[in-house]
Amino acid sequence: MEKLLRIVIKEAVASLYGADAGDDLLQIQKTRKEFEGDYTLVVFPLAKISHRSPEQTARDLGEYLAREINAVSGFNVIKGFLNLTIAPAEWVTRLHEIHGEEHYGFAAPGPDAETIVIEYSSPNTNKPLHLGHIRNNLLGFSLSRICAAAGARVIRTNIVNDRGIHICKSMLAWLRYGNGRTPASEGMKGDHFVGDYYVLFEKKLREQIEPLVDAGSTPEEARENAPLMLEARQLLLKWEAGDPDTVQLWQMMNSWVYEGFDVTYRALGVEFDRIYYESDTYKIGKEIVLRSLAEGHLIRREDGSVWIDLTADKLDQKLLLRSDGTAVYMTQDLGTATIRYNDYRFDRHIYVVGNEQNYHFQVLALTLLRMGYDWAKGLHHFSYGMVELPEGKMKSREGTVVDADDLIAEMTATAEEMSRELGKLTGYSDAEKKNICRQIGLGALKYYILKVDPKKNMTFNPKESIDFNGNTGPFIQYTYARIRSVLKKAEETGVTFAAGEAEKVIPNAKEISVIKLLNDFPALVTEAASELSPALIANYCYDLSREFNQFYHDYTILGESDENLRSFRLKLSELTGRVLERGLFLLGIEAPERM
Repeated sequence: MEKLLRIVIKEAVASLYGADAGDDLLQIQKTRKEFEGDYTLVVFPLAKISHRSPEQTARDLGEYLAREINAVSGFNVIKGFLNLTIAPAEWVTRLHEIHGEEHYGFAAPGPDAETIVIEYSSPNTNKPLHLGHIRNNLLGFSLSRICAAAGARVIRTNIVNDRGIHICKSMLAWLRYGNGRTPASEGMKGDHFVGDYYVLFEKKLREQIEPLVDAGSTPEEARENAPLMLEARQLLLKWEAGDPDTVQLWQMMNSWVYEGFDVTYRALGVEFDRIYYESDTYKIGKEIVLRSLAEGHLIRREDGSVWIDLTADKLDQKLLLRSDGTAVYMTQDLGTATIRYNDYRFDRHIYVVGNEQNYHFQVLALTLLRMGYDWAKGLHHFSYGMVELPEGKMKSREGTVVDADDLIAEMTATAEEMSRELGKLTGYSDAEKKNICRQIGLGALKYYILKVDPKKNMTFNPKESIDFNGNTGPFIQYTYARIRSVLKKAEETGVTFAAGEAEKVIPNAKEISVIKLLNDFPALVTEAASELSPALIANYCYDLSREFNQFYHDYTILGESDENLRSFRLKLSELTGRVLERGLFLLGIEAPERM
């Protein structure tokens, strides 16, 4: 619709003032809700062409468009703003146009499409995925679909943190206290099994810290010098040196965790195109650091540690290699970024990581640029807020996190309980009930998390998220299922889309409201990709569902006797369902055919 307005406004300017109006002068936006109209033209730039006041220019243009252009049925002027009302028949024409677009709202990548690498998940192999990981995975997966729908080439990646002191803690705890137990012998998922030993390490470490503090050490000194911590550091040195027994233990415990991760990823419905492992990338990172040190970009201190000085950039000095030669997280990320650029020659690399790592990614980009990697200008940290429960923050060391598997199971169970209470599972087989409850539970979880501005911290309340009314995933899913039910009944009764002319139907205000929202979908996908905001898609799906339900409540569809009007409403319903399905797809949410 905006394209049409640009064309007719240019015609008006040429006819009235004998001048060409470039696109840069045509500022068109949707009219604010408190004013009458559909689109607003900002007239101030055009006053330079008309040599008249903005108000008079707006009046000239409004009168011309209302008189000469059938698409414009009315206008009003508020200072230098021209509010235009689109004729009802034009919205019907637009509906028919949209309905004929097979991939409406989704753009295919062209020859000059941007290549974007998106990293999300980034789990540690010393613990299972938890609620924080869920927000990370859902944001990253949704962003990958949104950017692809906007026409980019997207590569979805995961970096597994499979090495480091935290991994050695779980390994050491199993060596000391595991007595040969395995996930199979205990009947546990591998990631849960290994995570329990990480928690056990911290428990035993605290027992060693207490007497050291009583003897006069500070808590920080006591933690660093406790026998268990010293032994864990020795285990890390042995791993980096390639000690066969240590590497074999590491491989065995990591394999347990990977099997557990795969189960959770499948349940959550997220996927990756490529998985990287820090046990590989840290080696490249060390090579880069040592080469950059030889080139004079870095500093080696007396203890042998290697640092980069970023004080000129108003930051500080950052450790890149410890005095014993072992790598830190920054070293690993230097290697990972370099490998990925060599693999994909990306234009942008988006890291989906919580806002507690803002400084880390600022340092990463600056360090690579200092080392001469100009492509590091394309690194972008998608910084999102933390997710908490009503009772407060979670702590992995203390084992007080909300396990992802438990949460998924709880959401499914809650969906079943609420659906049963509302009588929505009557007439379904057990298999159908199980699948529908899974779809509803996960839809509720994903929508509740994705509808929030990703920059904000959020509190997740499982009970609040599952509601068949209000701004929830199940409400949108139910709207889609309702539309599918209407279309199925139409098919069963032989009602089809009539081939009537567009001008034979005059839509009412509620129908126009739905068409307006449908018309917004492609621009919204583009905006969501530009802003990196799944929340825009989520809240759009709610707005569209709400508008359609208001129309559905007030007007009959299949019972309409006028063939053209019935066909129009069926087409409106079918297209609404199609767009809702695509919107839910962008959020990683399934659209149930029945609910």
